[in-house]
Amino acid sequence: MSRKHHFSASELNKIFQDVTIQEKILEAMAKPYEAKPWHVYRKLFLTEKRIQSGVDFWGKNAAALKATASKYGVPAEVIVAIIGIETSYGQSPGKYRVIDALSTLAFAYPKRAEFFRRELEEFLVLCREEHMNPGSPTGSYAGAMGMPQFMPSSYRRYAADGDGDQRRDIWNNPADAIASVARYFSVHGWQSGEPVAFPASVNGAVHERLANGNLKPSRTLQEWLSLGVIDSSASLPANVKAALVKLDEETGPVYWLGLHNFYVITRYNHSPLYAMAAYELSRELVSRRSAGSSS
Repeated sequence: MSRKHHFSASELNKIFQDVTIQEKILEAMAKPYEAKPWHVYRKLFLTEKRIQSGVDFWGKNAAALKATASKYGVPAEVIVAIIGIETSYGQSPGKYRVIDALSTLAFAYPKRAEFFRRELEEFLVLCREEHMNPGSPTGSYAGAMGMPQFMPSSYRRYAADGDGDQRRDIWNNPADAIASVARYFSVHGWQSGEPVAFPASVNGAVHERLANGNLKPSRTLQEWLSLGVIDSSASLPANVKAALVKLDEETGPVYWLGLHNFYVITRYNHSPLYAMAAYELSRELVSRRSAGSSS
């Protein structure tokens, strides 16, 4: 850091003397939510409380969501759903000091040490750029920060100033968090007005080895049909590309065709379970808001 970014070595030594390697962080890394089956994972996020809190968050931040959706082309319900899944709309942003989390994983988690060392580097640069004390920011056990749970590298690349105050406060300012999520999706290719996913039915067994593989749509619906996968909506053109997603319900597997925007959600979190939870929550939010406005 001293050589590459011209930090004071003595200042860095002082900062890291206060850092602690935490066993709880390593334990949490060993038990990710995404390792659970879909029917368990879904219940963690598609709760009555999360849906209603999302409607409330949308209502309180309607102006910021409308302006952001117009600017970036990402619908309000998708932005709200992401913030809802990540931190329950800012209520659970994480309790770990980011520098402790990143240091623990950079130096005591060999499996992904290189990744977290890069993130630790990004974090220190970020703190200098944003005039923050490296010991102050808190986040998740993996070092993700603020309402949208951005890793330091994502913050530096994609965080946005949503209200024009020349700051990107994703910890305390909903307008900045909203704009940051939308900008992230926009940069990763969100297609405005396009669908996300459709249920599918399957015949035969060829599809089994193809499900949940490459989530980037690479086969057309016509090609999927030839493999025994049928678009249950019957509303998409045959040349639209999709990826096959398999989810484990309690009664057995169900299948979806994930389109380009589904793939974009997986750029935020690579798990198909995460993307489907975000999509389903977004639909529940729209339905609940519509029901509330018509009653």
